Amino acid sequence: LGKELKLFHIDEAVGSGMVLWTPNGAVLRTELQNFIADELGKTGYDQVYTPHIGKLGLYRTSGHFPYYKESQFPPVVEPGTVEELAQQGCSCADLSNQLDSGEIDGYLLKPMNCPMHIKIFDSQPHSYRDLPVRLAEFGTVYRWEQSGELNGLTRVRGFTQDDAHLFCTEDQIAGEIAGCLDLVKLVFETLGMSDYRVRIGLRDPDSTKYVGQAEKWDRAENALREAAKTLGVDYSEEPGEAAFYGPKIDFVVKDVIGREWQLGTVQVDYNLPERFDLNYIGADNEKHRPVMIHRAPFGSMERFCGVLIEHFAGSFPTWLAPEQVRILPMNDDLVPQAREIETLLKAAKIRVTVDAVADKLGAKIRKCHLDKVPNFLVLGKQEAEAGMVKVNSRANKALEGLKTVNDCLAELLENIASKTLPDPKD
Repeated sequence: LGKELKLFHIDEAVGSGMVLWTPNGAVLRTELQNFIADELGKTGYDQVYTPHIGKLGLYRTSGHFPYYKESQFPPVVEPGTVEELAQQGCSCADLSNQLDSGEIDGYLLKPMNCPMHIKIFDSQPHSYRDLPVRLAEFGTVYRWEQSGELNGLTRVRGFTQDDAHLFCTEDQIAGEIAGCLDLVKLVFETLGMSDYRVRIGLRDPDSTKYVGQAEKWDRAENALREAAKTLGVDYSEEPGEAAFYGPKIDFVVKDVIGREWQLGTVQVDYNLPERFDLNYIGADNEKHRPVMIHRAPFGSMERFCGVLIEHFAGSFPTWLAPEQVRILPMNDDLVPQAREIETLLKAAKIRVTVDAVADKLGAKIRKCHLDKVPNFLVLGKQEAEAGMVKVNSRANKALEGLKTVNDCLAELLENIASKTLPDPKD
C-alpha cells in the first residue's frame, strides 16, 4: 500500500532495508515529526543534532559494543590504520579481534543515540537546579538486521527515532516518567490507535547480558511498575524484555491484520550514567549521579509510518494526507479560476492540486478515490459564477456542501489544526 501511494521506495542499488522517502512519504513523516516537536516545545525539551557515526570507544563505554556486535554494521577503520595493518599482514580475523579487544580504535555507524546525548549533557557542569535536562533528536541509527527479517518499513537497517534522553534526580523520576507516558498516550489518541497493550520489560535473572547492580535494577523496575499503574490500562510484566542497561515500558500496538508491533517506549536507566561517570552538584554541594530516562513515543519513524499506513488503509486524516485537497474543474474554461483557488489555499499552507486533465467529472472523482485524496472541490460553471465550490470529503462529512471559497478554507484549516480523525466507517 505504501508503494501504491508512492510513499517510499526501497532500491537494491541503495541497499536492502534502506528506505528512500518519496515526496508523499516525506510529507507524512514531516507532519508526524512536527506534531511531536510542537509538543516537546511545550514541555521543556531542547532539540539537538548528532553525527551518524562515532568512535568505537564511545560504544565500548556504553556497552553497545560488543554486547550487540552481531546486530551492528562492522566498524570502520581509519585509512592509515588499514594500510599499516595490511603491511603487517593482518588478517580479517586479526583485525576483528583487535577491534573487539580495543587494541585499535575505529568508528561505528550509530546504533543508538544515547551515548552522544550523554556527551552533550556531560559537556558542561550541572547543578540540581538545572535538572531535569531533556534532550531530544530525530536521530537516525543503523542496525544489521538479517536479510530474512527485513520487511517494508517495519523492519529496516537504517531508521530514525523520535528519541529523547532525560537526566534527572531520583526525586524527579516519577514525574518525568509520567510526562513521557502522557506523550505516548497523546500520540495514540490523536491517531485513533486504541488497540494496544502495555508491557513492562524486566531483566531475566538467569541472563548475563545485563549491566549494573541488582539494587539499581530493582529501583528502576519498581519505578516503572508504579508509573504503569497510572495508565489506567492492563499491563503485563515480561522478564527478558529489558534493554541491557535498564527496564522499560513498551506500548505494543496491534495492526489491522492482528500483528503486534512495539512502538512507543520509555526506559529507566541507572547504568549508563554510572558507566560515563555523569554527575551534578546537589543542594549539599556534593556530587550526585543523575538518573537517565530514554523515551521514544513513535519508536521508529519507519515502523510507525508502516503501521500507520495500514491503520488508516492509506486514507489519512486531512492533516496527515500528502495531498489534502484536489480541485476538479468541470471544463477547460474553469481551469484559470481553479488555479486562483489553488493559489489561495496554497497561501494558507494547504497541500492542494488541480486536476486540469480534459476528462469527465466521474473519472476525475474515481481518481481522487484511488489516490485516497481526503477532500475534493468540484468547480462547475454555476459554482464559479457564484464564487462557490462543492466540497466532497472522504474523511469528514461535516466538511461537505456548497460553500464559498473562504468558508471552505476556514473549515479546512480548523479540521487540520484540530487533527480531526476520519469519520468512523459504517
